[in-house]
Formats: sequence, structure tokens, C-alpha cells
Amino acid sequence: MSFTSIVKNELSKLLLSKVEAITELSSILKNSAYIDNNIIKITTENSSVARHIFNLIKELYNISCKITVRHGYNYKKNYIYILEISNKVDVIINDLSLNTVVPENYIIDDDNLLRIYLRGLFISSGSINDPKKSRYHLEFIVSIEEYANFIKDKLNLYDLNSKVIKRENKFMIYIKEAEKIGDFLRMINAISALLYFEDIRIYRDHKNMTNRLNNCEQANIDKVIGTAHLQVKDIELIEETNGLDILDDKTRLAADYRLKYKEASLLELSEIISMETNTPITKSGLHHRFTKIKDIANRIRNKNDL
Repeated sequence: MSFTSIVKNELSKLLLSKVEAITELSSILKNSAYIDNNIIKITTENSSVARHIFNLIKELYNISCKITVRHGYNYKKNYIYILEISNKVDVIINDLSLNTVVPENYIIDDDNLLRIYLRGLFISSGSINDPKKSRYHLEFIVSIEEYANFIKDKLNLYDLNSKVIKRENKFMIYIKEAEKIGDFLRMINAISALLYFEDIRIYRDHKNMTNRLNNCEQANIDKVIGTAHLQVKDIELIEETNGLDILDDKTRLAADYRLKYKEASLLELSEIISMETNTPITKSGLHHRFTKIKDIANRIRNKNDL
């Protein structure tokens, strides 16, 4: 079962007051119903959602929908549930504000009803990627651009940073940021789905941070080894041309220890020298000695290039 289906199953089982039921049903029918010849047809691939719509219509209008079950397109294993309403159609259309592009104010009269309307939108036309399997993505597909912009504006009242793009002859409202998607799930009261989503998000964030730290650590190791390798080459050049006796005692000591510990960092090398010679030397002091060695080696190279 997809994560989208899991979320819709959870939402379709939430209890609603009569006013909340009208708002949610208005949103669901707005985005999943087709009205023709005084018949309302609602289509969904989710059995729990189909049952939820059936119960809402029965409770609000005391009528039963005709339900037809068909195989999915291209004979997919899932089923399509078609609910048909042929009674009180005009009443339902007016009551649920289905004859306007955007709902009348009484449908989304306060913050609670707006959240429920957006919940109905997800139930009817929303989808969300499983955070465990792919990138973070939440979307809604609607038919009318004006309605898409209306939804975008309502979502952004909650600072969700939603955007609209055209997809063929439809319009997609989408949210990409993981934190914003979590906020949306919290907003529509999909608590179980939210806990799962946040667990995966935290795990992925921690894993990404660990990978970044490992990459950073590896880069530092590579840098240390690269620097040490260059120092060894400088020392070997001096030894082959003029001999290490041209170095003063302190610099010669640093050169000898570098040849002995060719991959040690400056900090490690300073600690080794301090311990073995019983003469403290700092990392910066050691760096200064290798700078002198580098200058001598460069002078030799420049002389040989002439």
C-alpha cells in the first residue's frame, strides 16, 4: 500500500461534526465529482475513501449512493470505485457550493474549517511520496487555474511555500520541503502519518549529516596526506642535492621525523617529537620549520630550471 493510501485511510476515519462534514464533502466532491444529467459521479481508487464519502452523503442528506466497482485502467490490480448520486442533486450542489470556482465563505468560515477543506482536497486529489523511498514531494492536481491559485494562497497562509505549475491540461499545486510537508500533515490531523514521516525525515537528515561529516573528514585526511607527501618530496630533494646537513638542527629534526612518519598530521608529528625528544614543539612551530624546508626546496628547483 502506498504512503498516499495510508494517509487517506487515516483521514477518512476521523470523526466530523455536521458543519465539518459539509466542508470536507464540499472539497472532496469539488475535486473528484463529475456532474451531468442531474447525476453526481464521484470516482476514487481508495475503498476507505469511497466508504467515507458514502457515509457522509447518507448522514448529511439521508440518501444512499449507487456504488460501482471496476478494474483500474489498463487492467491494473487496484479497483476504481464510482459513487452515483441521483437524488437531491440540486440541494447537494448548492449546499456544498459546487457551482462556483472557489467555495463560498461559509464553507471555509474559520481556521478549523479551512484545515478540513484542505484535508478534503488531499483525500480527493492529493498524493505524497513515501519519504523512505524517494524525494520529499506533496502535490494536488486540479482542473482550473483560478482554483489552483486559490488553494496555493490558502496553503501559504500556513507558510507552506506551495507553488503552482501547469501539467498538460491540469494544474499541480506542490510542496517540496520536508518540514513544510510535515506541517501540512500536522495541520490536517494525519497524526500517525506525521509520526512515520518525521521518523523517516529525522533518520534521513541524520544519515545525510553523517555522510557529510564522513566526507569532510575524508577530505581533511586527504589534505593531510597530500601536504605530508609534498613535505617529503621537498626533504628528499634537499637530501639528493645538497644534503640535509645544510638545515639547522631544529629544522633537520623536523625533516628526520617527517621522513620517519610520512603520513602523520602536523599535530600528530608535533606530539611524537615532543614525546620522543622530551622537547615540546607546537603544531605552528613545526609548520614554520616545514615552511623553511619548502623555501629551500623551491630555491633548488628554481636554480635547476635556469
